[in-house]
Amino acid sequence: MPTRRRDFRRPLGKRRYRKLFVIATEGVKTEPQYFAIFNDRDSVVHVKCLRSKHHSPTQVLKRMEDRLGEEALKKSDEAWLVVDKDQWKDEELKQLHKWSQGADNYGFALSNPRFEYWLLLHFEDGTQIGSSRECATRLKRHLPDYDKNIDIRKITPDMIQDAVRRARVRDNPPCADWPRKFGSTTVYKLVENILNST
Repeated sequence: MPTRRRDFRRPLGKRRYRKLFVIATEGVKTEPQYFAIFNDRDSVVHVKCLRSKHHSPTQVLKRMEDRLGEEALKKSDEAWLVVDKDQWKDEELKQLHKWSQGADNYGFALSNPRFEYWLLLHFEDGTQIGSSRECATRLKRHLPDYDKNIDIRKITPDMIQDAVRRARVRDNPPCADWPRKFGSTTVYKLVENILNST
């Protein structure tokens, strides 16, 4: 039986976290650095990324299941799996989608071809991407020093809103499970939930 989630104690005069987002990611650098943007000291939202040296979708799911076995979520909290399409087979991704259907506060976000596509949408429309390599090349035009590390000071709130808008346009009609179209992502759904909770 999972234990109750510990309360986040804050000094008087500081707001307590109202909502927790637990995110199991495939990447160990880029995704946790990106989602740390939302962990402002004064925020009522807390984003916790689960990292591991194992990168397969099934390992991402196992990490989440292990965490939820240790610490219960409140009904207002959310748990998300975030992976890339890369070379992963549909059978592996079906397991993650099936898990995400198990509770109203579970989610599954996938970027096709990879998380860098979501980052690219902060700067441009992301159309006519022919390969994963081209996606990385175009991202480096905007973030010349990018090498799996993100300088989060270069990502503004307006850019995040632009990325959400661009991703929503590309996800039309909205996919029922995960984006199969190259050059698309559903990370915007997670980010919208975080933004709507602040």
